[in-house]
Amino acid sequence: MPDVQKVSVALTGEQVAAMKQAVETGEYATTSEAVREALREWQWKREFRGEELERLRGLLMEAERGGPGKEIDFDAVREEARRRLKKATLKRA
Repeated sequence: MPDVQKVSVALTGEQVAAMKQAVETGEYATTSEAVREALREWQWKREFRGEELERLRGLLMEAERGGPGKEIDFDAVREEARRRLKKATLKRA
């Protein structure tokens, strides 16, 4: 296991109760385990948002160089979004 360090975190009563309930029901062995999973999820989301922001910046730069706009096929856009979400979800699992 990597170097483990203790930190102090202030949580609401509702958050503490939710963690304790997750431990009591066997979803997690300890509250620390629940917090570590939450942090992994947070890290993944930050990484994903960063990658998404870079992709959008690239698209913006491309659009600015491309001249006048054109019609958009929203069904194709929706399908692409679904494909990318599925890929990101599988990558995380």
